[in-house]
Amino acid sequence: MQRIGVFVCHCGTNIAATVDVKAVAEALGHEPGVVISQDYQYMCSESGQNLVKNSIKEHNLTGVVVCSCSPRMHENTFRKAAASAGLNSYMVEIANIREQCSWIHKDIATATEKAIILGKAAVAKVHLNAPLTAGESPVVKRALVIGGGIAGIQTALDIAEAGFDVDIVEKNPTIGGKMAQIDKTFPTLDCAACILTPKMVEASQNEKIHIHSFSEVADVKGFVGNFTVKIKKKARFVDETKCTGCGLCTEKCPMKKVPNEFNMGLDNRTAIYIPFAQAVPKVATIDPNYCMMLKNGKCGVCSKVCSVGAIDYKQEDRIIEEKYGAIVVATGFNPIKLDKYDEFAYNQCDDVVTSLELERLMNAAGPNGGTLLRPSDKTHPHTIVFVQCVGSRCDDSKGKPYCSKICCMYTAKHAMLIREKYPDTEVYVFYIDVRTPGKNFDEFYRRAVEQYNVHYIKGMVGKVTPKSDGKIDVQASDLLANEQLHINADMVVLAAAIEPDKTARPLATMLTTQMDTNDFFTEAHPK
Repeated sequence: MQRIGVFVCHCGTNIAATVDVKAVAEALGHEPGVVISQDYQYMCSESGQNLVKNSIKEHNLTGVVVCSCSPRMHENTFRKAAASAGLNSYMVEIANIREQCSWIHKDIATATEKAIILGKAAVAKVHLNAPLTAGESPVVKRALVIGGGIAGIQTALDIAEAGFDVDIVEKNPTIGGKMAQIDKTFPTLDCAACILTPKMVEASQNEKIHIHSFSEVADVKGFVGNFTVKIKKKARFVDETKCTGCGLCTEKCPMKKVPNEFNMGLDNRTAIYIPFAQAVPKVATIDPNYCMMLKNGKCGVCSKVCSVGAIDYKQEDRIIEEKYGAIVVATGFNPIKLDKYDEFAYNQCDDVVTSLELERLMNAAGPNGGTLLRPSDKTHPHTIVFVQCVGSRCDDSKGKPYCSKICCMYTAKHAMLIREKYPDTEVYVFYIDVRTPGKNFDEFYRRAVEQYNVHYIKGMVGKVTPKSDGKIDVQASDLLANEQLHINADMVVLAAAIEPDKTARPLATMLTTQMDTNDFFTEAHPK
């Protein structure tokens, strides 16, 4: 005969505000086999767990049902509490009356009725449960990190330092990610490359870290501890084992007008290229969309000048298969495309750029060698307007409903760097709210306003219009002064919303991992 204890959590007001928890405890107390049913303010607290432990001992319980939050949050907590009181941990069931009930209902009667049904289902399941003993299975002591940006690199270094082999799979020809494109980091204004490059080199030289660049995860099978992963290594038409990264092929390549994606298309590269000077691995890659040899069999200059014979025009994609015990996903982000935002003239005017494009324009390794020049005529801009929240916090049909979180800070950084290097340049920032969610972040923003005299204007930019004289008319509103403004600008910088990398959703499906409605991976704990 089962002896079941039921414990209903208030979760402060998270549950109790919408569910009559006392009524739920009362109703479940009449279920077959239930010998004790009570409610408590916070079941996950130490006193709440002690309540479960004491009840198991006093009432000789054979099963426990906790009506609380998602089992993803505290199932282990209650299982450990039951085990410490002598009850098999697998005789504990969680009825999720928070995420699946109280949080999605407004009517107390409806939510209470549903909570009772969920509780009854959990009680019925305990009747059918059998005590289990945790088994063991061998674990492959090798990890996979998907994504070779700063997060993926640091993760790989941490795993290697713990003594395990780890593979990095990066879809681009080099690791480094977005941080490789950035000039300075906030709030310290440290050199981004000075932080990133040593980590890239360390990852490439660590004998426990294996880098699969220009590769993608094609298939994942198995389970935690024993994954079998197929990795597609894309053909770069260069033998990685032979290439020395001398760069002679990139100098001699006659196809020199290929848009350079590393510099956000602001300059050109050759058909065979090394993305940037500190690339890891520093191996050339041939772009088949532009290589004349691969397209029509006419050229072959890179093969002729390569003294080590690394060029291989017949190279094909290949699949390698590896086994892993753990997988870490660090696929990164991208700014949204601005095709829907014609009011900002992004597609009509070369001098309207995104914040990431401005990073490349200001970078010493960028298209202008670190000198900030207008893309249209290579002259020095004297008036720059920054527009915040482009595509953030707006209608779902046009942009993203969420705040992208980093834009306020990197705009303050850009404004300060411009004012410091070019004191003759006036900088205007149009914002909805200034959000500085981090240590020393607000002080950083105040520095931009007070020390560098950046003009922060609370208001929205309605229209950006290129003029015949090369200037840009920025029409905006100043909500605090309650007036309309027209600013004659040389450049306009758009803080575009960020979104997850396009590979995130297919990967989540492959890995059966959770995502939110915006395609960001769900964190282990919301706090």
